[in-house]
Amino acid sequence: MFMAIAMAAFTFNDTLTKLASHSVNTGQILLVRGLFASSLIALLAWHRGALTGMRDNLHPMVIVRLVAEIGATLSFLSALPHLPLANISAVLQALPLAVTMGAALFLGEGVGWRRWLAIAVGFAGVLVIVRPGFEGFNAFSVLALVSVAFCALRDLATRQLPSRVPSLFVSTATSVAITITGAVTVVPYGGWSPMSGEVLAFLAGSAIFLIFGYQFVIMAMREGEVSFIAPFRYTALIWAISLSIVVFGDIPDLPMIVGASLIVLSGLYSLYRERIVGKRRPAAESTNPAMAPDGV
Repeated sequence: MFMAIAMAAFTFNDTLTKLASHSVNTGQILLVRGLFASSLIALLAWHRGALTGMRDNLHPMVIVRLVAEIGATLSFLSALPHLPLANISAVLQALPLAVTMGAALFLGEGVGWRRWLAIAVGFAGVLVIVRPGFEGFNAFSVLALVSVAFCALRDLATRQLPSRVPSLFVSTATSVAITITGAVTVVPYGGWSPMSGEVLAFLAGSAIFLIFGYQFVIMAMREGEVSFIAPFRYTALIWAISLSIVVFGDIPDLPMIVGASLIVLSGLYSLYRERIVGKRRPAAESTNPAMAPDGV
């Protein structure tokens, strides 16, 4: 239940961000929403003492993670206004497969032929959604794939972090870095636009949903086994399809449904195989539960 609630919160965050993106550019979204989110997260981190020893906590993998997070967030938010919410959410469901592949290629983790086949099927599902070379192809889908690649790098870097680095410190550093990125990119993305009270409410609400979601992810991880909880993150796709229809009037077409089904089924099978082989911290389980970049 906690994981399902978290996925709903993250998807509502994406929905409010997409609504705001119709009026303001990506840099402005990152800056304004980042100010809300950073203030709340930094206050929580300070209260729990996670900001002490900041210099010691700046491990090289923290820097790698921050760079990957910035790339993931910029590419995701650049694609979000131009793609149906359900489509971009479905592409992001391939993240656990991308992390499994990255762990095999760069961290030397053993991946058998069954999981390689699941990875191939999952990315075939991504291609069905993206439809390169066909009439329904949207060039911004490539940015969604770039976001998945950066998210995979982020999660692989996260797995290399020493246990002494507090999670709240990483979250605070991420939020501040994304906010600074927003301030730097406001002008390149088209300059500052006056914001109505409605747009400001969208961005404040999205920041609250973001923090709300992460709190429920933490509660979920503390209450149950990760291998049991992990599949429930795919409920984000149900929320994304529902909100895509209700809020934006975007009805998923057959290729999107087929592609999303291939991605989810291959992800679940990969997770099942990782449980069978008995890995202590399998890639598909340990990848970021929110799927989307932390900065969004």
